[in-house]
Amino acid sequence: MGPAIALRLRQHLTLTPQVQQALKLLQMSALEFAQEMEEALTANPFLEENPDAPPPATRDAATMDDVVVPQESTPGGPVERDQEDWGGANDAQPTLQQHLRDQLMISPMGERDRALAHMVIDSLDDDGYFKISFDELAALVPPEFEVGADDFCAALKMVQSLDPAGIGARSLEECLCLQLRALPENTPGREPALKMCKHLTLLANREWARLQHAIGCDEATLHKARSLIKSLDPKPGHRFGPQEARYVVPDVLVKKVRDRWVALINPASLPRVRLNRAYADAIQAKNASNQSLSRHLQEARWLLRSIEQRFATIQRVADAIVARQRGFFEYGEVAMKPLTLKLIAGELGLHESTVCRVTNNKYMATPRGLFEFKHFFSRRLATENGGAASATAVRAVMKELIAAEDPRSPLSDAELARLLAQQGLKVARRTITKYRALMRLPSVDVRRADMRKIA
Repeated sequence: MGPAIALRLRQHLTLTPQVQQALKLLQMSALEFAQEMEEALTANPFLEENPDAPPPATRDAATMDDVVVPQESTPGGPVERDQEDWGGANDAQPTLQQHLRDQLMISPMGERDRALAHMVIDSLDDDGYFKISFDELAALVPPEFEVGADDFCAALKMVQSLDPAGIGARSLEECLCLQLRALPENTPGREPALKMCKHLTLLANREWARLQHAIGCDEATLHKARSLIKSLDPKPGHRFGPQEARYVVPDVLVKKVRDRWVALINPASLPRVRLNRAYADAIQAKNASNQSLSRHLQEARWLLRSIEQRFATIQRVADAIVARQRGFFEYGEVAMKPLTLKLIAGELGLHESTVCRVTNNKYMATPRGLFEFKHFFSRRLATENGGAASATAVRAVMKELIAAEDPRSPLSDAELARLLAQQGLKVARRTITKYRALMRLPSVDVRRADMRKIA
């Protein structure tokens, strides 16, 4: 076949610079948006600060009117927060998890073992202890990966071999023993100190005679071992920097007005920027003879339209969420309804990705606390009567059942599943275990053991 000339019609979508700017502003948090506006005021001569606008949202604000509060962490929750630094370079001391992950990177191991070790590291508390069971961790892994509770035993041993010594311990006794075993074998008092760790109650009560008889040593060796134990760190995780304190400015304030829940844009998040009319009129009077100034003027107008579109979209999504979750604002998490991004997108005539951008890093200040938009989106669980309940509501009911249980006979996961079924909530035992782990609630064995210690 020879060459030929053909004419074809084709349609395709192109993201113009204006659309890209609008999407960029839409997915910013309130603080990031405020910083972007400050940079725009500095770079564009046709923008000026609006003195009539409310004060900008800053980290220094601390009044309830501005509603700047610390971001709450959701332990192990299904929605993990972004961990990038807000201000570029971060001189803060690394966290325990960062310190341990850096060591894992240079440790020879397979990818599967490395992933299990990362899960163990993420489960450590602020003191560096591993307080949950292997069954709880295994319940978080999808069944297709065939990871059992025994697989986490080797992962925990690997984490316990990392620096600092004592990390990953399941009890104070194990923490002290790990630190003692990390010392050279010729350390004075090392062996009797290891034996003494099995009798911490006697050590705490200063029963020296009984303690000396229990470990079989003389008085000098006893006090040498005691001094060695006193030099150990019972909370090895505390020496590392805590997670960086994050502050958020809510984009929306939710209030009850005349028996109706309404969402209002937080005045503190509104930008103090407007078009400088004098400069704009001057450049227009010269018939755009200066191309650079004309471009700046056009960019300023695009920015103002993008700002207006940002807050209009946030308002629409917030109104839809509040309308769908009225029960939550009235009665709490037990009344949370299942909700998806697709449902809100279809209701508002928006693309699902647009709703996703709105829910990222956006917060609502409500009478029940400060919540990210994503908190109101929860998966659907079927009920016995053919209805539906949200996963958030199921977790709230679980928490109430555990709080009301008999401490002498705590509820197992199977019993929790049975009690939920009596309330019409069909939840598998494996799902119960996963939800309990996400809420950082101890297993039935741990709760029973704690009760025995108290008794």
